Amino acid sequence: MSSEHWSFHDAKNRFGAIVEAARRGQPQIVTRRGVPAAVVLSIEDYERFAPERSPTPPTFTDVLLSLPQDDGDFEPFDVGLRDWE
Repeated sequence: MSSEHWSFHDAKNRFGAIVEAARRGQPQIVTRRGVPAAVVLSIEDYERFAPERSPTPPTFTDVLLSLPQDDGDFEPFDVGLRDWE
């Protein structure tokens, strides 16, 4: 997978060419003052690299139910009532 570097100014003027190259599977790097600033990818590449996004965040119950569970035996603590005097 080869990529081409574009200055910001050239990228603005040749955006159509950049998108077409990205659609062909060639990521296009846009630089600002010679420093890489952004990458234009095809939607297929983006979906492959982008983290999974959940449509809604998990509820507190979902988080609790997803915690690992220890089904082993344990000894209960010997806890007495607090003296409030």
